Amino acid sequence: MGEVPAFCVDNLQNGFSNGFNLKSEGCETSTNVGDKTFVIGGLNDGSTSSIGVRIYEKSTGKWVIPTVLGTKPKPCKGHSAVLLSEDQILIITRGSTPDDCIWFLEVNTKYVKEQKKVLGTEVVAWSKGVRGDAEKPVVISGPSGVGKGTLINMLMKEFPSMCGFSVSHTTRAPRDKEKNGVHYHFTERSVMEKDIKYGKFLEFASVHGNLYGTSIEAVEAVADSGKRCILDIDVQGARSVRASSLDAIFIFICPPSMKELEERLRARGTETEEQILKRLRNAEAEIEQGKSSGIFDHILYNDNLEECYKNLKGLLGLDGIAPTNYKPSPRGIDLPLDHSVLKIDNKILINCETRESGNGSKNLIALDVSLLKGGAPGRTRGLNVYAIDSFSDGFDGIHKLS
Repeated sequence: MGEVPAFCVDNLQNGFSNGFNLKSEGCETSTNVGDKTFVIGGLNDGSTSSIGVRIYEKSTGKWVIPTVLGTKPKPCKGHSAVLLSEDQILIITRGSTPDDCIWFLEVNTKYVKEQKKVLGTEVVAWSKGVRGDAEKPVVISGPSGVGKGTLINMLMKEFPSMCGFSVSHTTRAPRDKEKNGVHYHFTERSVMEKDIKYGKFLEFASVHGNLYGTSIEAVEAVADSGKRCILDIDVQGARSVRASSLDAIFIFICPPSMKELEERLRARGTETEEQILKRLRNAEAEIEQGKSSGIFDHILYNDNLEECYKNLKGLLGLDGIAPTNYKPSPRGIDLPLDHSVLKIDNKILINCETRESGNGSKNLIALDVSLLKGGAPGRTRGLNVYAIDSFSDGFDGIHKLS
């Protein structure tokens, strides 16, 4: 984290007591960003309040209700708002679970600007804050019959606790024994089309009158579980993902030759002659795009399955790693209901009030936001959290929370 400046240490108590904290009054906070005031909060049912957003435009003296994108925080028992930059407001909710208390309201990021142009309205977007980083997702593409499915299955079998698939969305009806959220996220066409318009999908396609696609939320959910997301997508889909906000590794699997690919397709014995010829035509086009489009970071030739798999593991940093290794999912921040907030440079200092054995005590948590990555419509990652010991007796030291 680096040292907290000396003047900050000496004056933390004064900073919190003199009203520099940004704790909410009632169930709303007001944050000025340029010539706009963002009012965050809403209706209070006596125990929790909703998290709505209104904008007051100082130049016109009018209120605007923006289009709100992303998954917003659940109703809570209050919140604090901290202006991080002209682009983002940090929201710390009270009475939430440890993994659901840090949020970012984006008001002028690249994504928000793009959506303003698309929708023609004022836009804000929510992004959930997550501690630490996640492994980059992996996009694997290649023509039908090249063996990419086999390679992915080998990865999933050897590293079941480290690799995972995202669950795709579709507008078709479930088939027998298919479960929502397991085989697909089954959704209405109007809902999926709206989400596509709002930029919530990395890629999508229309197949036999139904929409299929990969949502950003589905990929983020795999990362939240502590696993690396593996995406099996065709070249056109990979192009869409490359153009999106997702920071991924793109790998194209190539056959040793078209003759070898044809032999593999025929050996399946599952397609008609017409279907085989169509797959071969598509494969030629995909291979050309895979090699020359600039979409892919790496090209692997699957002329020997075991050798190709070894090379794939090497690209993903899995070569030599014990399959039993488990990467834990990012942990949340356990905050008491009573706390106040102070911003110093890239540090957010959270003054926590705790009551033990009838005596009130104070603890200070430092939230380092200097290494933030990602953002709406996905997660905001890279949060680092530190505890500052003995706040009541002055600054004694800091240590990173595990």
